[in-house]
Amino acid sequence: MSTVRDLAASATLDFTLPQELTVIALCALTALIAHMALAVFNDGVRPFMLDFIHGRSTRPATTAVSFGLSAGFIFGLGAPMALSSGVLNPWLLFLPTDVLGLLSPKRWLAPVLGGAWGAVVVFALGGANDLAHDLPVDFLTAMQQMSTPILFLFTLFPVLAITKQFGRAWGAAAGAVELALVVMTMKLWPNMFAGALAMAVGVLTLIGLAVARDLGQRRADRAAAPAGAGAVDGGGSGSGGGDGDGDGEPAAEDPMASLFSASATRLRRYLPLFMLLGGGVCLLAQMHIFGGGEATSFLIAKGHISEAAQVDFYRVFGFIPLIATTALASGAYGIVGFTLVYPIGYLLPNPLLAFVVGAVVFAAEVLALSWIGRILGRLPSVRDSSEHLRNAITDTLQLAILFGSLMAANAMGAGLGILVVGGLYLLNEAMGRPVVRMAAAPAAVIVGGVLLNLLYWLDLFTPVKG
Repeated sequence: MSTVRDLAASATLDFTLPQELTVIALCALTALIAHMALAVFNDGVRPFMLDFIHGRSTRPATTAVSFGLSAGFIFGLGAPMALSSGVLNPWLLFLPTDVLGLLSPKRWLAPVLGGAWGAVVVFALGGANDLAHDLPVDFLTAMQQMSTPILFLFTLFPVLAITKQFGRAWGAAAGAVELALVVMTMKLWPNMFAGALAMAVGVLTLIGLAVARDLGQRRADRAAAPAGAGAVDGGGSGSGGGDGDGDGEPAAEDPMASLFSASATRLRRYLPLFMLLGGGVCLLAQMHIFGGGEATSFLIAKGHISEAAQVDFYRVFGFIPLIATTALASGAYGIVGFTLVYPIGYLLPNPLLAFVVGAVVFAAEVLALSWIGRILGRLPSVRDSSEHLRNAITDTLQLAILFGSLMAANAMGAGLGILVVGGLYLLNEAMGRPVVRMAAAPAAVIVGGVLLNLLYWLDLFTPVKG
């Protein structure tokens, strides 16, 4: 309980002038880049950007897709997480600038709209936070109950990924090792986040198993190659036998390779703009007012900066293949790149160095896109591991956020709170999830908190004693 009280005391959303200017400038820049169709934050929107870039889709239609895929995360996850932790997050900052940038009919208007959204975040969110904490039913403090299940259940995502890709035996072994490491960390290093070492071992185990499988498959393919090659040579060594069509002409160029090359070239053309973006994101992370994920936000709020860097570093492995392939296929990169600038920014000692390093990292990412795409083509198990990691992260966080939201409901309204919040969540499920599942529970806590305050003012409810 003392941890929650300490977290509540730190969740102020008060920013210094340099921090405010950084948020506003970065939101303006990301809106401009989204308007130019160079990058978007929402991974679900990126595949739609190819048609927009080539003029097969209109700006209003693309904006509608972006808003539809982003609204639930903005209001159901981004805003509640920021209000409860006191730390900004990418869903709150960059999903709205995706929408505003695509919405803007003029290039000059996009950074104006983006900057305006940044100003709303840094100036209005703090007032809303203070107002909510003054209510009889303080649902924001109650929402900090989510931190414990998010931090500890998130530790298990490598175990889930290993189980799904390599079977129950490997999954059980990884789970036993992680549990032992968590217990050992809590006993020997009580000031360290208990899941840090366990996650490191889990992710390394998954990558090691995937690489070993790919290398084994390549050895098997090489061993089988001479027999296959001999059969081919014996059947068609004359003129015209090399391409299989008998006319002696070279095979047609792979259309996907051509598309990937064109997309990579397009992104490299705007390298200075991407370097500015990378520097800005890394600078924001260095200020420790921003967390790249749900678990990271609470770790930064508690002052566990190195552990936050570790958590976001592990997430990188789940997103490099997705971001690289969708960027090469669509011609639009990710607003935060491969997310490497998050953990790097957390750990750097000063803002100037963070900006420079972030710019260099983004330049390296953009220049290496084609090479990364070719490497991933040769490592199918590693690509599969990335997919399993992302799914495992989603599964663990969905359970953790739901469980934490019910804990928050109990803290602010006991049985009635659980009835309201759980009922709203179930209603969202029954209605076909108009609010995405991960965002539905935090949104239900806020709606439930407002409802409990109304009941208090009607003298129909007495708040739970803190």
